[in-house]
Amino acid sequence: MLQNIGIPGLILVLVIALIVFGPSKLPEIGRAFGSTLKEFKKSTRDLVSDDDSSNEEKDKFKNKDKKAV
Repeated sequence: MLQNIGIPGLILVLVIALIVFGPSKLPEIGRAFGSTLKEFKKSTRDLVSDDDSSNEEKDKFKNKDKKAV
C-alpha cells in the first residue's frame, strides 16, 4: 500500500510543509512529532512486556494445576 516516495517526493513534502506552517513552526512541530513517537514506542514496549509477563503467569498456574492432579 505505502510505496517509497524517494528524494523528490520527500523534498516536495518538506517544501509544502514549509509553505503551510512557516519556518518558525517547523522545529516545534518536529519536536512534538518526535516526543509523540517516543511515547508511542514506550507504550508499545510496555504493552508487549505486560503481555509476556501475563503469559508467564498463566503458564505457572497451569503447571501448579498439573502438579496438584
